[in-house]
Amino acid sequence: MADGTRLVDLVQQAIDGFLAERTQELEAIAPDLGELVGNAHGMLAGGKRFRALFCYWGWQSSASTGDGFDPLAAGSAPSDLPGVVLVASALEVFHAAALVHDDIMDNSDTRRGEPSVHRAFQARHEQREWAGSPEQFGRSSALLLGDLLLGFSDELFDRGRDRIASRAAGLAGRAEFNRMRTEVTAGQYHDILEEASWHAHPESESLQRAHRVIVWKSAKYSVEAPLVIGAALGGANPAQLDALRAFGLPLGVAYQLRDDLLGVFGDPAVTGKPAGDDLREGKRTVLLALARQAMAPHVRRIVDELIGDPELDGSQIELLRTTIRDSGAPEQVEALIARNVAKAMAAMAQAPLSPSSREQLGRLADRVTRRTS
Repeated sequence: MADGTRLVDLVQQAIDGFLAERTQELEAIAPDLGELVGNAHGMLAGGKRFRALFCYWGWQSSASTGDGFDPLAAGSAPSDLPGVVLVASALEVFHAAALVHDDIMDNSDTRRGEPSVHRAFQARHEQREWAGSPEQFGRSSALLLGDLLLGFSDELFDRGRDRIASRAAGLAGRAEFNRMRTEVTAGQYHDILEEASWHAHPESESLQRAHRVIVWKSAKYSVEAPLVIGAALGGANPAQLDALRAFGLPLGVAYQLRDDLLGVFGDPAVTGKPAGDDLREGKRTVLLALARQAMAPHVRRIVDELIGDPELDGSQIELLRTTIRDSGAPEQVEALIARNVAKAMAAMAQAPLSPSSREQLGRLADRVTRRTS
C-alpha cells in the first residue's frame, strides 16, 4: 500500500455507506432533510486522506501483524482492520466538520475549488427565492451541518472501536480521540483570538504566539493525533507512543508551515482557494510574523492596515505578496519546514517500530511537506 490507494478506497466506501444510512434516516423525518447531508458529500469525496493514512500506519507500527507485513497490500484482513478503517473514516468526517466551521469563521467563499458549504446553502436560498436573508440561512445551515458531522464522527469512531479485539486498546484510542477534539477546538479559538488581539501583545511575542497556534490548531490534529490514535488501537507500548509523538509533532508543524506558504503564494487552480486568501482573512501566521520583523516600521504599518481586509483586490494582494517575499520570510519558513522534517525523521530513525512502518511514515512525511495544495 505504498501510495495508500487501497486504504483511501476503503475509507471512501465506509464514509459513503454511513452517509447513505444517515440520509435515509433524515429523509424519514422530512424529505427535504436529505439535502442537509447532501452538502457533506462534496466535502467527503476524495481528498488526500492524510489523517486516515497516519492513523493506519500508526496502527500498523504497533499492531502485532509481523514485521514488514502490510495487510492491505497483502490482501489479508486481520480482525482489527475493519475497525481501524472505520476509525480512520471517523477522522476524515471530523476533519470535514472542522472545515465547515472554519470556512464559516473565515468567511471563505470556496473550498477545493467549489463553493464553501455555507455559500452553497446561501446560493440554494437565493435560487429558490425563499424568505429571509440568504446569507443568514447559509451560515446557520452550515453550522448545523458541521455539528451533525461532529456527531457522525463520534458514531463512526465508536463503530470502529467496537470492532477492535482488545477493549483496552479501543478505550485508549477513544481517549486520544477525545483529547484531539479538545485540543483542536482550543487551537481554533486561539487562532481567532490572535486575529482579534494581536496588536495588544508585544511585537517580540508575535512569532511565539503564531507558533503556538500552529501546534494546537493544526500540528497535533493533522499528524500527531491520527498517528497516536491508530497506535493506541494497535496496543502500542509507551515507548512507541512517545516515538510517534516525537515524529508527529514536528512533522505537523512542517505540514502547517507549508499550508501557510500556500495560503499566500499558492496557485488557486491547484489549491482551490482564491490567491492570498489568508491575507484577506487576517491569519497571524509564522510567515507573517517573520515578515513583519524584517520590515521597516512604515512598511509594517501599511501591511497592518491591509491584512484582514476581506475586500482586498488583486493589486493589493500582489503588493502584500511582494512585500512578504522581499522580507525574506518565505525562505525562512522553508528553512523551518526543513528543520522540522529533519527533527521528525531523526525521531523516526530511533523509533522502536518495524522497518516497514518507518519507511512508510518517511514517505508520508515527504508527501505532506512537499505538496502544492
